[in-house]
Amino acid sequence: MPQSSSITPSTRFRRLRYNPRIRDLVRQSHVHKSDFLYPLFVCEGAGIKREIASMPGVYQMSLDSILKECEELCRLGIVGIVLFGIPGHKDERGSAALDPDNIVCSCVREIKSRFPELVVVVDVCFCEYTSHGHCGILDSKLQSVDNDKTLAILGAQSCNLATAGADMIAPSASMDGMVGAIRSALDSSGFSHLPIMSYSTKFASSYYGPFRDVAESAPSFGDRRSYQQDIANAKEALHESLIDAQEGADILMVKPALAFLDIIHDLAQSTLLPIAVYNVSGEYAMLKAAQRAGVIDYARVLHENLIAFKRAGASIIISYHAKEAIELGLCD
Repeated sequence: MPQSSSITPSTRFRRLRYNPRIRDLVRQSHVHKSDFLYPLFVCEGAGIKREIASMPGVYQMSLDSILKECEELCRLGIVGIVLFGIPGHKDERGSAALDPDNIVCSCVREIKSRFPELVVVVDVCFCEYTSHGHCGILDSKLQSVDNDKTLAILGAQSCNLATAGADMIAPSASMDGMVGAIRSALDSSGFSHLPIMSYSTKFASSYYGPFRDVAESAPSFGDRRSYQQDIANAKEALHESLIDAQEGADILMVKPALAFLDIIHDLAQSTLLPIAVYNVSGEYAMLKAAQRAGVIDYARVLHENLIAFKRAGASIIISYHAKEAIELGLCD
């Protein structure tokens, strides 16, 4: 019997969209509160909540202000944070990174004491601790990063943060072998249970500009293109993430997110590990600027971006928009 024209595939999908409740029932991608990790930036001092001009609504905060912010995040139902530090002292060797009482370690201890239910992920890099702003120990002759010397520092830094009570380590230094070195250091120090969320596909992107304002981590010379990934190379990006998986990463991350949805999708199809995306500062700043200019429906565009991340294959979204997304009712 010939098929009725009333049951063509396109007609079926139109019928499913007609009733909003049915449309929600069959929707294939959803954003949940539990998908978010919220970035926080802790600085030394007290009573500080300093807004970043290029990132409205994002702040450098002292420890007392961070604790108030964590209370708000828990109220909203956000399950975890990614913590970055802005130390008061920086030098060429990033010595504050190895201080067990540095601002990040102190902040982790206080948050876990006050909010044990909050998942505390700590960014592990070197750039925020060094006076030169690069992600590792410099080779003085070549004025470039010494990869192997940096690995030892990242391992020790990770163990300090684990001892302070961090729930997950997130290395972002883009050094070859960093995941394996950190995994080995954690395992030998009694932290084999701690997962690693690697910035495994981290592009040399112009979308990071505003982050360097808030983290005060812009390089004092040169750039990071020698150790971050070429934006044009999809196969290289996939290769680098799969290497981190082999070295022991438990979660793989693509950063930035919005311009690299193809990479997110390809990686999700190539591994069984969870995929995180970092919805970075430049993406956030552009959307906020468009909102202020009145040229977009901010809530709807934000929702489209978040759905795009999930549709591409992300399980975790690190985003400065997280609080707004929940307050605007964009999450299940």
